[in-house]
Amino acid sequence: MPLLTIHHKTEYRYNRPVAFGEHRIMLRPRDSHDLRVLESRLHISPQPMSLHWIHDVFGNSVAIANFDERAEVLTFDWHVTVEHNPVEEFALTPDDPAYFYPFVYDDEEFPDLMHYVTPQYTDPDGELSEWARSFLDEEAPTPTFKILSGMTHGIRKAFKYRKRHEQGTQHPLDTLQTGGGTCRDYALFMIEALRRLGIAARFVSGYIFVPEDLETRHVGGGSTHAWVQVYLPSAGWIEFDPTNGIVGTRDLIRVAVAREPRQAIPLHGVYLGSAEAFEAMEVNIKVVSDDQENDEKLETEVL
Repeated sequence: MPLLTIHHKTEYRYNRPVAFGEHRIMLRPRDSHDLRVLESRLHISPQPMSLHWIHDVFGNSVAIANFDERAEVLTFDWHVTVEHNPVEEFALTPDDPAYFYPFVYDDEEFPDLMHYVTPQYTDPDGELSEWARSFLDEEAPTPTFKILSGMTHGIRKAFKYRKRHEQGTQHPLDTLQTGGGTCRDYALFMIEALRRLGIAARFVSGYIFVPEDLETRHVGGGSTHAWVQVYLPSAGWIEFDPTNGIVGTRDLIRVAVAREPRQAIPLHGVYLGSAEAFEAMEVNIKVVSDDQENDEKLETEVL
């Protein structure tokens, strides 16, 4: 079974000792049939007064830390090893109820999917709807996979990936009009486009493993990653990564799912002090396979 180890370290630095409010940490991968957590370690400095785990409304694992001492540096150091078993590449057959678009969700499932079908962002001039409809065949029912694959690869090819230093995720119309954004921007854009077609979609936050042979093709490594899950009758939730053109869970390590990006922030909290006290935040993320880790150990021993 493929083993992947994730090291995620976030450090906040201040120019004077400050106090800290509650911090919520959403970094633990979601256990499932395709992903199993084997080992995890979370080190926080200064040591929190209390640390407890909860499941949020979506079933994500969230650690909540509270502090009672002041410090100039706040560090979250997370190590986790997972057994990653990506399912075979997704494909629908003509017997599946969602093989052609449009399709209908089951009456029993639809009440639970309604919030994932309902658009959350404005589209006053219908630009986003028009972009979404461009993937439909005009004179015949469109194979659903053609729509999903077309959007996934279309965003990757037509849009320019860029890192932004502004907080949050940009409006889907900004992504469409500027033709670029981050992985979180791409994911939200595709989600909102699908919702305008009546297709249930939700936001996924996690990590991406970049194999050595795909270093020139995969982007998003070295930081947290984001992509899309789409719900199809009989097929369930299926992953689509428009940043890298990935269909399925290959190289994707799922941490959290949510209706929209702000509900799946990996780490957030507050400090008590003046704005001038904050100096910098540094995030270092590394995802390696068991083979790569063994090679690095061997190289270190040889040196």
